Amino acid sequence: MRVGGPNAGHKVADPKYDYIQLPSGTQSNPDAKILIGAGATLSVKQVLKEITDLKLTEDRLSIDPQAIIIEDSDIAQEAGTLEVIGSTKKGVGVATARKILGRDGNEYWGSKVRLAKQIAEFKPFIRDTKVELEKAYAAGKSVLLEGTQGTDLSLHHGEYPFVTSRETTASGCLADAGIAPTRVRRVIMVMRTYPIRVGGTSGPMMHEITVEDIAARSDIPAADLHKIEVGTVSGKERRIAEFDWEQVRRAASINGVTDIALTFADYLGIDNRKAKTFEELNATTRHFIERVEKVTNARVSLISKDFGKDAIIIDRRQWN
Repeated sequence: MRVGGPNAGHKVADPKYDYIQLPSGTQSNPDAKILIGAGATLSVKQVLKEITDLKLTEDRLSIDPQAIIIEDSDIAQEAGTLEVIGSTKKGVGVATARKILGRDGNEYWGSKVRLAKQIAEFKPFIRDTKVELEKAYAAGKSVLLEGTQGTDLSLHHGEYPFVTSRETTASGCLADAGIAPTRVRRVIMVMRTYPIRVGGTSGPMMHEITVEDIAARSDIPAADLHKIEVGTVSGKERRIAEFDWEQVRRAASINGVTDIALTFADYLGIDNRKAKTFEELNATTRHFIERVEKVTNARVSLISKDFGKDAIIIDRRQWN
């Protein structure tokens, strides 16, 4: 299940695809039902593209009728006003504001509110996702909810105004999806070895560094890093900073994290790409992971040390 909008891209290696609106496990688990929650913000063009690309059938994909549609006027409005905070300018914020203001039936910023249930092309996929979730609960199925953006981009808990237009914490994602907090077994926080923000004037970072700094530390060629560190949606080269221990402690606390998925372990040494177990990671990385676990009081259960089919090291303890 996915919430959020088309202002975040999630890149998957196997099968290779850049997910903008649909859950990033759509192809990885072809037996899973795919849900888009009521709190999502939808680009009709992008959703239809992903449905076509991934050959999704109406019995597999459910789009909640209450999800709001982004209009061209929303994108135009953001393009003219939000460069100052490093926005991806995909119309998500304006569409969200219209969903609030448009309850009186009037136009705001040139458009009336349209919901997913009003889009003819979506008709075969429209279902109350809360009902679909209830079916999954009753059948004893597992539900994986995927949010978007980092905790420090939270509208309420991030460094305002350099934030996104929604609540990005685990509790906010649950609310957007219509999942009760008592249903949750695990909260998995995805975390990089070096934090990032979108390029431009996108807000404060602890101590900004360059791709060349990481290249010198990791032995990964700087030219390769320049290709990697580009926003999937924005297309801008990312800003990168030193790891911020207070930031990760705060994020773990706000989200009630139980597990951490650590990405870019190879940035702590290109030799990590050869590792198949935790013990085969270099000493710097092992020490870093152990410190992360102490600071967050959560276990680093998944470690990504490259981008590819065999790039994940599963928890050195039992994952169940």
